[in-house]
Amino acid sequence: MRIIAGRAKGTSLIAPKGLNTRPTADMAKESLFNIISTDIRDTHFLDLFCGSGAIGLEALSRGAKEAVFVESSRPAIAATMQNVEKTKLAPFAELLQMPAAKAIDKLAARGRSFDIIFLDPPYDTNLLTQTLNHLAKTNLLSKTGILIAETDSKINAENPILTPKELELINTRIYGRTCFLFYKIY
Repeated sequence: MRIIAGRAKGTSLIAPKGLNTRPTADMAKESLFNIISTDIRDTHFLDLFCGSGAIGLEALSRGAKEAVFVESSRPAIAATMQNVEKTKLAPFAELLQMPAAKAIDKLAARGRSFDIIFLDPPYDTNLLTQTLNHLAKTNLLSKTGILIAETDSKINAENPILTPKELELINTRIYGRTCFLFYKIY
């Protein structure tokens, strides 16, 4: 696992210990950033269920103005902190160790808005649908922003994600077992 492009290119990242975190494969991550590469520069990026922080750090490395990393797991947030320091991107990062729902409420109460929101909840739960519904009820996604959800392509095919009426599914990309769902505000 490494930073693929930008100012921290080539920096290797550490993953949290244990089996509870599933880092996005470099190939899938590279494909994702090829899709959104023109949308990254000077953005406010929110990385929910950040794990090691690899997605938000890739965004910062490629020119995002800031990234907020949200993770409830203590080992994962510790790995994210180490990776933020290792990439020298700490001045542009904010880390919140708390459940995603609590972070969404906290950020919304602050009046925050993000150009790109990425969420990668555990595949074996209904957290994706819950989090999409929670986000849809806030103003965290800017009017021209994009929300990207990562899920398991097999699970998504067997049990499609129900899109909240406030969001429009605009694209789906599958890379092996990884599925990226792209949403805009409806």
